Amino acid sequence: MPHNHVQPNIDLLKKLPQVEEVLKRPQLVDLAARFPREKLAQSVREAVDAVRQRILAGEEPDESIDAIAARAAQQALALERPSLRRVINATGVIVHTNLGRSPLAPEAVTAVNDVIGGYSTLEYNTDRLERGSRHAHCENLIRALTGAEAAIAVNNNAAAVMMVLSEFAHGAAAIVSRGELVEIGGSFRIPDIMELSGARMVEVGTTNKTHLVDYARAIDPAVSMLLKVHPSNYRMLGFTESVPIGDLRDLADRENASRRAAADGRADVLVYEDQGSGAFARLDAFGTYAEPTVAESLKAGADLVSFSGDKLLGGPQAGIIVGRKVLIDRLKKNPLARALRLDKMTLAALEATLRLYLHPERAQRDVPTLRMLTETAADVDVRARKLLEAVQVAVPEGAAEFSVVDEISRAGGGALPMCDIPTRALRVSFARGNAQQCHEFMVRERAIPVVGRVKDEQVLLDARTLLDDEEIAEVARALGAYFGSLEG
Repeated sequence: MPHNHVQPNIDLLKKLPQVEEVLKRPQLVDLAARFPREKLAQSVREAVDAVRQRILAGEEPDESIDAIAARAAQQALALERPSLRRVINATGVIVHTNLGRSPLAPEAVTAVNDVIGGYSTLEYNTDRLERGSRHAHCENLIRALTGAEAAIAVNNNAAAVMMVLSEFAHGAAAIVSRGELVEIGGSFRIPDIMELSGARMVEVGTTNKTHLVDYARAIDPAVSMLLKVHPSNYRMLGFTESVPIGDLRDLADRENASRRAAADGRADVLVYEDQGSGAFARLDAFGTYAEPTVAESLKAGADLVSFSGDKLLGGPQAGIIVGRKVLIDRLKKNPLARALRLDKMTLAALEATLRLYLHPERAQRDVPTLRMLTETAADVDVRARKLLEAVQVAVPEGAAEFSVVDEISRAGGGALPMCDIPTRALRVSFARGNAQQCHEFMVRERAIPVVGRVKDEQVLLDARTLLDDEEIAEVARALGAYFGSLEG
């Protein structure tokens, strides 16, 4: 069967300028004082190559020397602009993974600033005047908040899962329900993590139904763990059944009693729950969608529970493991504890966030994620009305129509996927320009990008995820700048 090969325009390829020619154009001469010559030359080579590749693909791009010089200058200037920078989240997705997940409480920001400008007590015990452990900074707080005997925090929850499996199931078998073989985001899947940890995965049950007898039938001398993975990023509805932690605890206890009676040296079977999102309180706002708390899982009989620090907890990225002290002590000695340990900034933010949870009402007020998850639509309406007033002043009359409308926010971050959170949003209907163009302008052209949603040829800006009056003012400025660019 013949192939349709696109023939490149050889004449266009021949016209591509030399690097030295492009460097002499005014756009790049003006930048010579700001960038090393080699850096400018590299930008030119990349710009020329980009045009070459498009020509080879059968396109006919602008191959002029001025167009290439402009593109190279733009690439060089982009190096001076931070890639990781602040954005304004007007999407209504509270724990937005693409936008950095949970914003930190002011107390956590202050704590980070206190330790980054100089030295700190990261691994120094001021009571004993000797070397200390970085694990100690958060452990007592976590124990107080969850009822756990001990705790350790590592880089993220995927790292926590890897560490637990590596320590307690490497070279052994871990039983897990087929209905809980989840993908936790970014194509990271529980089976892949188990394989990398050296654990042998034993699947039981079916996609929608797993019974206690399925676990019981699968237990053999090689089994070291009953693994329960909380499906925080999806829900199965209808004809479904899963086995609660308490029943797994009873099964493990019976197996462990049998092993001890046999006195054959086999290790106990552990019950481990990867809770994923992690929550310290059952929030009324979530109703029937409320996820189990860490304390509830421990009380039900889990030996170990792991969860994220930057989802429902509302802190920095971290993976927190809680449970029996004898098990946590083993994890602290595992070589992965050093490879996956937290840095001083994350520890400072986590400790400050946990301290807020000692006073639940204060946590609900001061931890931004918790506040946004629990605010009523009436509370959000106040900010939506402020935004309406601000944009009416910033945008030329007749350019658009603005209204505050009912919408739905989401928890995000793989948490509470079925929970609709009623909210209030500013709706922008366009007399000039259009929704997609406006959205792209506010993201690409603003020093502080504003990320909203496009729906039915309108832009929606959810006030639930706007943090303060300054963000409201910046959204209004961004809209004003967009409509101003149309007049220009």
